[in-house]
Amino acid sequence: MKHTAARPRHAVLQATTPPHTGTRTASRRPDRGRQGARARVSRAVLRLRTRVQEGLQEAARRPDRGDISTTTVIIWVAAVTGAVLIAGTIAVVIAKYNGQLNGL
Repeated sequence: MKHTAARPRHAVLQATTPPHTGTRTASRRPDRGRQGARARVSRAVLRLRTRVQEGLQEAARRPDRGDISTTTVIIWVAAVTGAVLIAGTIAVVIAKYNGQLNGL
């Protein structure tokens, strides 16, 4: 919830505190049986469907959302590969000459 000038901060904090004070195993709803499970699943599916629809509408409204280009991915993969190769080479050299480096 966003903090706005019209809404005092304590109201935002009170609204975001959990409504229960008991343990997580305590029943908060009387419909905890099969009907309750169906209702929870139905609400979850509705939230998911709404979120996907909003995402598709946003993608249609702004087709260029700043997605990572293929070139950027290739550059990052090459950079990480180079760093791993350099670290591996250093590890091999240290392992090979470890006995001679002890006196330094």
